[in-house]
Amino acid sequence: MNETLRANLRQRLHQPGLVVAPGVFDMVSLRLADSFGFDALYMTGYGTVASHMGLPDAGLATYSDMVGRVTAMAGMAKTPLIADADTGYGGLLNMRHTIRGYEAAGAAAIQLEDQEFPKKCGHTPGRRVIPMEDMVRKIQVAVDSRTDPNFLIIARTDARTTLGLDEALRRAEAYARAGADILFVESPESEEEMRQIGKTLDLPLLANMVERGRTPVLSRADLESIGYKLAIFPVTALLAAVHAMQSVYQEFQTHGSSSQGSSALYDFADLTKLMGFEDVWDFEKRYAETK
Repeated sequence: MNETLRANLRQRLHQPGLVVAPGVFDMVSLRLADSFGFDALYMTGYGTVASHMGLPDAGLATYSDMVGRVTAMAGMAKTPLIADADTGYGGLLNMRHTIRGYEAAGAAAIQLEDQEFPKKCGHTPGRRVIPMEDMVRKIQVAVDSRTDPNFLIIARTDARTTLGLDEALRRAEAYARAGADILFVESPESEEEMRQIGKTLDLPLLANMVERGRTPVLSRADLESIGYKLAIFPVTALLAAVHAMQSVYQEFQTHGSSSQGSSALYDFADLTKLMGFEDVWDFEKRYAETK
């Protein structure tokens, strides 16, 4: 099934229209987003580290931490899963190990970035990048290490913030020559810069839409007109969930109960259905013990 999902995503990226990949950060968000029929889902590093470990996305999660989450999410999803793999968790040998692990876990695509280790979230300050030649070798190893040619390699550069857009574009072009399937120039700071990216690069382009981040959040039509093929929304659902939880917890603090709560709630019966209880009930009926 994973091979089919990978082939579907590769094929979809060569068809007209923007591929929208909402962020998923735990198994509940994965199940819910998976029910909408998106072309792809994005396992956000920021959100996964936050929800799974309660820590910032600052290079603290290990390969083992993350590949376990990829295995769980991709194993349940009926939608191609794009998975964040930070810097590949080390040097060239680590990169080979990461590619093999994420592919075996069922990811449809893997995102790799050229930051120094430990990495930082792309819309936060203080990011530093490794020499371009080092990242080129990492991309070459990634391409050579996959067994399924439809397992897509997303090459991300974080050079824009510290070294400028021209250097970021130069790196993206080098990563394309190294064999990357999708290019991700992180943190352009205006729509004009985004248009320059679209005019300069030929491979499918990824836009990272982070509300109140460094990059303007554009409409589907604007992203398509610029030339983006894939748009990820890594933390939108997480931000909405945290906002809703904050409201509920405040009601408990204020009233001591939900009896006077005004927060909009997902229906409990619908959540029960979403989490698969109907299958449990059907199983119990089928295999009920007879006395």
